[in-house]
Amino acid sequence: MKKLKMSLLVVLSTALMLGGCATWNKTQKGAVIGTATGGAAGAVIGRASGNTALGAIIGAAVGGASGAVIGRQMDKQAEEIAKSVPDAKVERVGEGIVVEFSSSILFGFDKSNLSAAAKTNLDKLVIVLDSYPDTNIEIQGHTDSKGSVAYNQDLSVTRTRTVSYYLTDKGINSSRLTVKGFGETLPKYENDTEYGRTQNRRVEFMITANEKMKAEAEKNASE
Repeated sequence: MKKLKMSLLVVLSTALMLGGCATWNKTQKGAVIGTATGGAAGAVIGRASGNTALGAIIGAAVGGASGAVIGRQMDKQAEEIAKSVPDAKVERVGEGIVVEFSSSILFGFDKSNLSAAAKTNLDKLVIVLDSYPDTNIEIQGHTDSKGSVAYNQDLSVTRTRTVSYYLTDKGINSSRLTVKGFGETLPKYENDTEYGRTQNRRVEFMITANEKMKAEAEKNASE
């Protein structure tokens, strides 16, 4: 019961901080989020909100002055991705970046092999990722609710692995990559319309600082 209360407290306090600080920039929010939470809290928030991208980024945050330094670096990287990969949705969250591709951009319907257009988009993304080697990348796959739960789960995992293999083939160190498939379990939209199902079929990249970047940020923040 005590653990449950603590988890709820973390979720509520983070929500209050973000909701009450609407005028703050993303770097400032990143510093506050990291101070208040950690890996366990990030996982709790991700599950509670249904937003695993948010949970992954909050879980990797360090907060404080170091988090602010990381936030500034992420601002720059996010701008470069947005300019280089116009087909992707790029969002700065806390100390990280969420890059979302509709699955239709990467894959044919019910397919797990990359299309020619997908490779073009990923090639553009690789150029930016390669310029920021001190980041970790978690690739998350999601589907709509058509088909069985088991089938959709397998499809989401296969798709994330396909993307991961392509990135490593293009020179991204495999140690930077983590893949997770969520199948149909975390829809962003209602699955009872074609539009909603299309939006739910997506692949998301969570970009966060690795230990080297965190150490350098701590050093820079103390100078």
